[in-house]
Amino acid sequence: MFSRCGKLLVVAALVLTTGAHWAALQTVAWTTMIAANLSRQHSLTEAVSETFDGKHPCPLCQAIAAGKKSEKKSAAAASTLKREFPPVVQRAFLYPPLDFKMVPTANFFAASRSQKPPVPPPRGFPV
Repeated sequence: MFSRCGKLLVVAALVLTTGAHWAALQTVAWTTMIAANLSRQHSLTEAVSETFDGKHPCPLCQAIAAGKKSEKKSAAAASTLKREFPPVVQRAFLYPPLDFKMVPTANFFAASRSQKPPVPPPRGFPV
């Protein structure tokens, strides 16, 4: 139950951030306009051309355009309000130690391989 709600919330967040809700509303508006134009005794070609010519927007199309404009204005205002920190004046310098010596590493693997295995070899447990 909770995993479904989480998945639905993620899908809703993705839809809202990508702006797909405006596309869905615009599709509904265009479908409604075509149906309204067809009910006025227009042919299909006349209804489609009147819907998409841009000269006869419906109230839903006007609301969608206003919503898109307000969304763009708020995004532009948010980017101008972004604060940045000035660069640091002091610079950090790292100095190596004066008496630096390389420590030799011991090769324990070679010493373990030079020993002979015990005689007789150990037997495994019966399975």
